[in-house]
Amino acid sequence: QLKHAKTETADRVQIELFANIELPEDAIQAVKLGAVGVGLFRSEFLFMYRKQALPDEEQQYQEYRRVVDLMHGLPVNIRTIDVGADKALGGGGDISQTGTSPLGLRAIRWSLTEPEIFLTQLRAILRASAHGQARIMIPMLAHAKEIDETFRLIEKAKQQLHQRGKAFNPNIQVGAMIEIPAAALMLPLFINRFDFLSIGTNDLIQYTLAIDRADHAVAHLYDPLHPAILNLLSSIIDQANRADVPVAICGEMAGDPALTKLLLALGLTDFSMHFSQLLLVKREILKANVGLLKARVPRVLRAYEPEEQAKALERLLS
Repeated sequence: QLKHAKTETADRVQIELFANIELPEDAIQAVKLGAVGVGLFRSEFLFMYRKQALPDEEQQYQEYRRVVDLMHGLPVNIRTIDVGADKALGGGGDISQTGTSPLGLRAIRWSLTEPEIFLTQLRAILRASAHGQARIMIPMLAHAKEIDETFRLIEKAKQQLHQRGKAFNPNIQVGAMIEIPAAALMLPLFINRFDFLSIGTNDLIQYTLAIDRADHAVAHLYDPLHPAILNLLSSIIDQANRADVPVAICGEMAGDPALTKLLLALGLTDFSMHFSQLLLVKREILKANVGLLKARVPRVLRAYEPEEQAKALERLLS
């Protein structure tokens, strides 16, 4: 019954729940559990653990189209390859050695150094967009010149497909992940250039707090409730909402039912998470009163001392 209930709060604020997926098969479970789209398709999993060459345009197109077909017209945000740090590509050769630093050559930085691989992926996503709501989502942007180069390559991919007579949606939506503090601090640029935003809280937290999550010596300092994180999230969500640009959170915070009311209080209405968390988060949403939560959240955002914050959070969540 929970699965079929309308996803809205006790005071009738409508909330959208999306699924994060790694493989096309995950979309089947996402639909069964009531997701209204794929908020994050981690496309790099199509490239990893391969002994043979990287998937070509046709292979990628078939996989992306499969997800689009399974979602029956619902949006599918396909994140372009996010290699590096904890993820390296298969296929052998130099491209499998992407470095392990979270501050190194990864995500869009890597894609822009490998324009042919990037163009191949863009063409595959564009072709899938002819069959449904495939959307392009770019990870780890921080510079205006990266945005310019990304859009230049998207246009080039469109021209290549047009010359080949391949169908695609010329008005495909393009979104940006906000996961670097620099992006959060110059959000108006992203609001003006992109159709939607998605906050990658996992990376945003580790970059804001200068913590490598893979380093066990400092992993305990990774704190989603750090006052700087909460104020940063509040600012991003508020600016996007004011500009009427859709904004979601697709990091682990979105799938943690203990944080659902807090995120609602910050103004979030789009959550994206592993499909196994969808109903747990939905249960919290149905019980929440957003008006009441928003009235209590300023005290949380002003609290910098741990004890003060704990009391403010307890009052918010009570």
